[in-house]
Amino acid sequence: MDYQALADLLFPDVTDTPEALEERFPARQVPEGAVVTRMAPSPTGFVHLGNLVQGLTSERMAHQSGGVLFLRVEDTDAKREVPGAVEVLINTLKHYGICFDEGATMEGDKGIYGPYHQRQRASIYHVYAKKLVAQGQAYPCFCTEEELAAMRETQEANKENTGYYGKYAVWRDRSMEDIQAQLDAGNPWVLRFRSTGSIEHQFKFDDLVKGKLTITENDIDHVLLKSDSIPTYHFAHAVDDHLMRTTHVVRGDEWLPTLPFHIQLFQALGFKLPKYVHIGPLMKMDGTSKRKLSKRKDPELALTYYKAEGFPVAAVYEYIMTLLNSNFEDWRRANPDAPVDSFKFNPKKLNPAGSLFDYAKLVDVSKNVISRMSAEKVYSLLTEWAQEYDPDFGSKLAADPEFATRILAIGRGGKKPRKDLAVWKDAKEYMGFFYDGYLEKPDFGTAFDKAVIADVLNRFLASFDIGDDANTWFEKVKAITNEIGFTTDMKAYKADPSAFLGTVADVSTFIRLAVTGKTNSPDLYTVMQILGKDRTISRIQAAIAQLG
Repeated sequence: MDYQALADLLFPDVTDTPEALEERFPARQVPEGAVVTRMAPSPTGFVHLGNLVQGLTSERMAHQSGGVLFLRVEDTDAKREVPGAVEVLINTLKHYGICFDEGATMEGDKGIYGPYHQRQRASIYHVYAKKLVAQGQAYPCFCTEEELAAMRETQEANKENTGYYGKYAVWRDRSMEDIQAQLDAGNPWVLRFRSTGSIEHQFKFDDLVKGKLTITENDIDHVLLKSDSIPTYHFAHAVDDHLMRTTHVVRGDEWLPTLPFHIQLFQALGFKLPKYVHIGPLMKMDGTSKRKLSKRKDPELALTYYKAEGFPVAAVYEYIMTLLNSNFEDWRRANPDAPVDSFKFNPKKLNPAGSLFDYAKLVDVSKNVISRMSAEKVYSLLTEWAQEYDPDFGSKLAADPEFATRILAIGRGGKKPRKDLAVWKDAKEYMGFFYDGYLEKPDFGTAFDKAVIADVLNRFLASFDIGDDANTWFEKVKAITNEIGFTTDMKAYKADPSAFLGTVADVSTFIRLAVTGKTNSPDLYTVMQILGKDRTISRIQAAIAQLG
């Protein structure tokens, strides 16, 4: 077979050469050891937690090393493409702090290694397809769908491996005359790789996450170009990663079965193989067993879930870091105020088997992250969230920033800040009582006579002075306690409860309920200071009236 003649026959319009493409896409000028990596999603419209895990891994590896992170859109499968999916992906990842140095953007391609959409790179792939044919490493296949289906049925009936290989690769060594006849008849064809591998042979491979792997060679003649001349993912990613000078490929370990073919393909094309970082799946407990997070079963897989729930970006980011590197939590405890970017991420510390997603732990991380924020930062993020997901609450927050910020400052700062908020969705329940429209009528229960509670509230009003400091205020509460036959001595009460009508805690609860409508709230003295004299008095008077 004259392979060059076959290459010219199949690709008569391809005049560009691999050498010219090498010049067009030169080696990158990056520091020694710099990582050049990418995210290369299919535009399916669903952005999930796994994308963020991969994106964060890629971003940390690239930017910690002084390298480059780029976005390439792998849109060779037009059937799966969802309009607007690329924009959704870019905006979502940007929301979570993953920004690309080059690649596909909202405004178009940015960078000299484009186009960054694979369907726009068809002419580039054809250059290398022609090269493989000329080298005798690829050939046209004219099998119909019916013939391929019949072949698979035969293989399954014989309990053989399925695929296009060996005696089943019926177009592998056909003559030029047979090929010409098919072309003259206008029959469609795909371009297949001519594998030289054998499943009897194995070799060693070093993955940055999985470690040393034993790989079985590929013996399948996989499709390189589909009948519409658009490449498969396998062929396109090999060409693109070479020409875009990718040094590390970060992807899910579901791609491991195709790794033997990818290695073979890089070798046939004469490309240097990038280093591979195969990330294990995100798992969750389902009863007593683990399973992969599912798009169908688990709403927490979608990144839109975290935004709607009100998890701060910083909290999701930090939680993902705990999944990726087991030493992150120790580092954070030792460096509570350090920027997260200063943590030295190491891909070799990724769990080879995948990470266990723990919602309770995410909530705990989020509480810690929010507790470290300033009141001004919390106000800004909370208001932004509320204006989108709870407009009425958002409008109240926006109407008086100073008032809302004073509320959010309660218990903030110091070595042991309050951890009332885990998500922005919690905020309305936590602080809504400050706004009259959200104030609930107090439920004083039946443990104490209404007249006793009303007496406490009247006595409190008689002595109330908004100018009192916290100590003076509480001394007045204790005085009322003793005046009505309750006690401030909790030890004495525990020793003989029947000797007292109640305790100072009960008196405080009566006042708290009247002012906040809740039995639990932030520091009551501070609450009153923020509400001010008139609103505090008005609420207590309303409670007295309610008691009758």
